[in-house]
Amino acid sequence: MRRNRPEKRIINPDLRYNSIQVQTVIHHVLKRGKKSTAVKLVYEMMDLLGERTGKDPLEVFNTALAKASPRMEVRPKRVGGATYQVPMDVTPERRLALAIRWILAAARSRKGQSFAQSLAAEFLDAYNETGAAIRKRDETHKMAEANRAFSHYRGA
Repeated sequence: MRRNRPEKRIINPDLRYNSIQVQTVIHHVLKRGKKSTAVKLVYEMMDLLGERTGKDPLEVFNTALAKASPRMEVRPKRVGGATYQVPMDVTPERRLALAIRWILAAARSRKGQSFAQSLAAEFLDAYNETGAAIRKRDETHKMAEANRAFSHYRGA
C-alpha cells in the first residue's frame, strides 16, 4: 500500500469555453502528445453539438456527461477467503473520468465518419440517454443493484 496519496493536479480551464470538463476531455482525447489536434477535434465536436441541437453546446456537453456518469459501482472486497463485489458510491472525480472514458471508447468504436463527428454523435446519444456509454452506466448500476446484499461490507 502507498504511504501517502499523490497530490491532485490542478487542471486549468480551456480557452474557448472556460470549462474544466472540456479541458479534461481534451486531455483524454490526446494521443501521442498531439494536443493541438485534440483541441481541434474537441472544439469541432462542440460546434457540431451546437449545430445539431440548436442549444448552447456547453450545456449539452455538461448534461451528456452528467447523464453518462455512474452513481454506484461494485468494488471487490476480500473477506475471509471469499471475494465479494461490494456496491459503493462513486466519487465525483471518478464519476467524470468514467463518463469521459465510456463516451470516448464508444466514439472510437464508431466507424465511417470523422472522429469529431462520431464524438458529437456519442455526446448527443448520451444527452438523449441512448448509446453505448449510457448502456455501460446502466450495466454498472445493475451490477451494484444485484450485489446490494453485500453492501454491509462497505465499511472497514
